[in-house]
Amino acid sequence: MLKAISTHIFLKQRLHAGHLETLAHAGAEGIEVFAARQHFDYTSRQQVREIANWFRDHSMRPWALHAPLRGDVDHERGNSPSVNVVDVEKARRIDAMDEVKRALESAEQIPFSHMILHLGERGQSWSPRTLENAMAAIEHLGAFARPLGVQILLENLEKNEVTEPQKLIEILSIGHFDDIGICLDLGHANLNEGVASAISTMGERILSVHVHDNKGDRDAHLWPGDGTIPWPQTMQALQALPNPPATVLEIHRDLEFSEGPTAERLRKAFEFLDAAARTHENNA
Repeated sequence: MLKAISTHIFLKQRLHAGHLETLAHAGAEGIEVFAARQHFDYTSRQQVREIANWFRDHSMRPWALHAPLRGDVDHERGNSPSVNVVDVEKARRIDAMDEVKRALESAEQIPFSHMILHLGERGQSWSPRTLENAMAAIEHLGAFARPLGVQILLENLEKNEVTEPQKLIEILSIGHFDDIGICLDLGHANLNEGVASAISTMGERILSVHVHDNKGDRDAHLWPGDGTIPWPQTMQALQALPNPPATVLEIHRDLEFSEGPTAERLRKAFEFLDAAARTHENNA
């Protein structure tokens, strides 16, 4: 499985080459860039060029771009509406898709393989209308991403009926979206139906995995092993898929400084996951 790291750990800071060097030194084979304007401003030609130049000079794979969750420059305190491509209001859906496309345009210079897309937000309910809006958004954004060489991956979210595993499979099936995949967020699954159930339901459509832990109470984005996810069984289930997905560490931004040097701590996380996989194999 490809070992990758999300720049989410540096979310409070402007993304720069030094951050990418840190992730490379941690043993990452790929990087997922989180598109939040205060972090990675996809509308800034200067920053996009800076990040593109770093990837051109290194063998590191720009595995994915995480779609923006807000359109303003402050991910934490912004007053703008969330980027919700299945919003009940048509105007907001259009604005959301325009924002996602602005982020996707950065793939003209940075050859991202995938974009991680949220269908709605926490508390989003399922309805025939939401299904229709979801399929329209996927079709539209998929058509925009395809010429850029980017594959859309839909993420399961916490307390969001639209992105429950069975609903995501239903959307992909009804829409005949054969080239759209899934990004399984392990932390979200642990808070919802359970990790084992999510993997079983979404199966081979899982192409990427957000790796973090929690204690079943909130989406804490802890280091693997610091929560309640059964890691040996989880790693074995992922490895058993027909095409084992990329594993992308997506750690909370506040843990960067509280848990010691970033590169060393990230290396230990990869070692933990490798050990978890071996433990289950040895016990099988």
